[in-house]
Amino acid sequence: MFDGILQRFAERTPASVMVRGLLERLLNAERLDRWFEATRDEQYTRQILFSSLVGLMLQIVCRVQANVHAAYRESNIAATVVAVYGKLQGVELSTSQGLVRLIAGDAAEIIDELGGTRPERLPGYRILYLDGNCIAASERRLKPLRDSAAAPLPGKALVVFDDARGLLSDVFPCADGHAQERSLLGEVAETVQANDLWIADRNFCVTAFMAAIARRQAAFVIRHHTGLSVKPLSALQPLGRSADGELFEQAVQVTDAEGHTWTWRRVVLRLKQPTRDGHRDLILLTNLPAEQADAATVAERYRGRWTIETAFQKLEGHLNSELNTLGYPQAALFGFCLALVAFNLYAVVMAALRAAHPEAKIDETVSEYYLAAEIARTSEGLNIAVEEQHWSVFSQVDQVRFCAMLLVLAQNVDLKKLRKTTRGPKKPRTPRTKHTGKPHVSTAKLLAQAAASSGGSP
Repeated sequence: MFDGILQRFAERTPASVMVRGLLERLLNAERLDRWFEATRDEQYTRQILFSSLVGLMLQIVCRVQANVHAAYRESNIAATVVAVYGKLQGVELSTSQGLVRLIAGDAAEIIDELGGTRPERLPGYRILYLDGNCIAASERRLKPLRDSAAAPLPGKALVVFDDARGLLSDVFPCADGHAQERSLLGEVAETVQANDLWIADRNFCVTAFMAAIARRQAAFVIRHHTGLSVKPLSALQPLGRSADGELFEQAVQVTDAEGHTWTWRRVVLRLKQPTRDGHRDLILLTNLPAEQADAATVAERYRGRWTIETAFQKLEGHLNSELNTLGYPQAALFGFCLALVAFNLYAVVMAALRAAHPEAKIDETVSEYYLAAEIARTSEGLNIAVEEQHWSVFSQVDQVRFCAMLLVLAQNVDLKKLRKTTRGPKKPRTPRTKHTGKPHVSTAKLLAQAAASSGGSP
């Protein structure tokens, strides 16, 4: 399928070749610079091309390089590292957001062509999970931050997760680390499409947001916040049990700021086991028709919120999504958005694996940690050994041919090397009652004492 040494890499490290091929097709320098010039607002190109900045930051996000200085030394950027930091500082939030949307849209088309989408969890609806992420506190490198005892927050973002494709499909960045997440919901509402199903936690239980979704012929399942007043139209009706607890439902009315009254459903799941916050009742508001989703289905879809929380864990664990050396909000949020881009490249690889190995239950068995580690381990050798011109095949072929190439590569992946490590149920934590008055103890002495008391060896 490929020439010379690239074919050998395709046979031995196909996942790495897939990612490198996706970079060539979706993030090649010519395409990125052309897109930047067409969409930029105030920032412009002088010494450093936008594509060079993206390439440098992806090295850090994907853990190939440790920081900006290390990535700069390995780059071909002629400008000084000070100029690089200046460029990062000036990246507009609209550019970061637009890049995520661009690559997510391309990735969605590829996943659809591959046939790598997950089965529909609620036929007729596109399920989208919404959650917020506060960027971790930065170091105090900037002069205004050096005398601050409080942790400096470089920003936050709302992120949208496309359940069927496994993509982080949109982002709404905000430079103010103290801003309320709810203040961004107006922007989110503008993106709602008919037959979307938006699922979110109680922080997003805002009448204006839910009404905007309903007006756009879309649906929502959002946990009820006690601060939102509703008017019950009936008593809670028991509906039996689910695997998680007892189910109840009632009709309620909510009036928005424009004076329009909405009639929605209030579903209550009385849990067998309390949540992490100690709550026994999971109370949900939804406008889904009962004939399309009964109370058990509504609760089950909401309980699927762990998928976006897992996505955030993967961003933190597999990728370098929050660079605490970047104090300027625009730079920190640009790094975070590039982590979303990298996540979506991995999502395409996972979709290709689902399509190529339909019997393997890829989402349950393949570890994205091992996948990311393999790609990081082999990427440098791949870039050194394979000449740049050999990668152009990925950007020159049409979409159908490109997806066929991804499927062949996915079929070559040895799934055993990427298998998740399963573990048994968590054991309850042992109370720490000994040596409470000491700052530290000797592990060797404790092991020797335990061995002596049991009559064995340490």
